[in-house]
This record gives sequence, C-alpha cells and structure tokens, in this order.
Amino acid sequence: MYFKDGKWAKEIINSQHSDGSWGYFHSLATPISSKKITTEQALRRLENLGYTINDEPIKKAIIYLDDCLLGKNIIPDTVEKDIDWKIFTELMIATWIRKFTLENKRANNISCKWASIVENSIIDSKFDPLIYDSLHYNTLSVKKYKRTRTNLFMNFYQISLVTNALDKVIEPIFFKHLLNCDTSIIYFNYIGPLKKLPETFLSKNISTYIRQMELLSRFENIECKQQLQFFKIWLEKNKINEFEWDMGVNSKDNILFPLSDSWKKEEDRIKDCTYIINKLIKNL
Repeated sequence: MYFKDGKWAKEIINSQHSDGSWGYFHSLATPISSKKITTEQALRRLENLGYTINDEPIKKAIIYLDDCLLGKNIIPDTVEKDIDWKIFTELMIATWIRKFTLENKRANNISCKWASIVENSIIDSKFDPLIYDSLHYNTLSVKKYKRTRTNLFMNFYQISLVTNALDKVIEPIFFKHLLNCDTSIIYFNYIGPLKKLPETFLSKNISTYIRQMELLSRFENIECKQQLQFFKIWLEKNKINEFEWDMGVNSKDNILFPLSDSWKKEEDRIKDCTYIINKLIKNL
C-alpha cells in the first residue's frame, strides 16, 4: 500500500519510543504539529495508513500495551481522579490491542467481560441502557464517580471491544440500538444519530461520520450488514463519476485524511477519498 511509505507514516514511526510507545497514551485531540503525538493517536493514524500487526512498529506497540495490561508498564498519563482510571485505561488498552490482533488473551478476556454486560442488557429483544449502566457498575465493581466514560455504551471503546464478540442473536439487537440512538458515538466530533445521513457529502463533519460508520462496518454479522445498506446506497449515490468519490477539502482532519503526502492537487484528494470509500463499501 503506497500510503505506508508516505511522509505521514514516516513521521510517526520515527517518533516511536524504544519501548514501543509514543509517550502519553490517551488523547482525543486532533494531531497538530505543535503537539506531540500520543500512542493512541499514532496507532489510529497508522491503522488508517494501512499498518497491521504484521508491521514492526505495530508489533512493538502491542507488546508495550500487553505489558501495560500485565502491570509491567504503566502509561504515563495523568491519572483522572473523577473516573475509575484503572477500568478506563484497561478498556482503552484492550480496545487498541484488539484493533490489530484477536490473539491476545488478556485483551480478549476484557472483551468478554464487556460483551457479557451488553448481552445481559437485552430484555425482550431490546437493549436497555439503564440495565447496562447497573450491570456495568456491579460486574466490574466500578465506583460511582461524578462523571464517567466507562458506563456509556455509545462509546468508541465499548463498541470496538464488543465488535464480533457478542452472541450472534443478540448482536443485531444491540447494533440496531446503536444506529437509532439519539446521539452519535462518543470519541468522534460529530453530533446527531447515525441513522440520519449528513445533508451534504461535502460537509465539514463528513470524515467523522464516515469514521463512525467504518467502526460499525466491522461487525461481521450479516444482519448488522443489512442494517447498513442505507449507508451503502448513500455512498453510491454520491460518486462524482462512475468510479470515484470526493469529500471535499473540509474532510481533511489529520486523522483519516490526508493519506497522500499532500492535497495540493485535487487528484490526490480524490484518490484518498476513493480509496477509503472503496475499502468501506467492500466491508458493507
């Protein structure tokens, strides 16, 4: 994949620490030149650029994260005292390990715990957020803080962690609730339910909407795939010609885009957009 050899990947790889990390782990901030990239940002960006568990920088990072779960390493982030930091860091780290490999027992065990919470929150073929909230506290022995991010099911980490880990009958029920929820997925800078398509394909938030739907497209259950067909049809309708897509200059977010070294040329932006959408459609 040509993006793997571009300047964006080289910058990230050259800044990787000897222990496999990029320093601090957690940050939702968009990477910018004046701010040092975090481990989470680096992994997210490298994944978008085509890096997998077969690439040495990812292997080193996963070993580092596994050691964090094992207790041999501790992420250097400032401990947030108003949430259950241990549960939150475990949730984040296991999520990113499973983004690249399903062969890690520690991450898989954490995934199973969260999957069980979701499965037991389904009552009469409906997902009940209140039951989920209660089970979350009781199952994980989480303390009740002023605010928390671990009890919110519409969250990137929880959704990622239970993807393809749920009972196959229950999975489409949970998936339907995600699609029809009044809010978008926490972690993405986007407002509004996922079932509601953006008004225009060239909107400022198009890349964040695409990233959320890409997350949902990872569910392999055929019934979940069927629920996403409205999105696939919408993508097809927004081609600029028979083979290509263009999400416009505002879709550049330094997370998903750009993939090419530069967007000075319109053809490079179209190439990036077309690559991402083709990849997404294949998964729908």
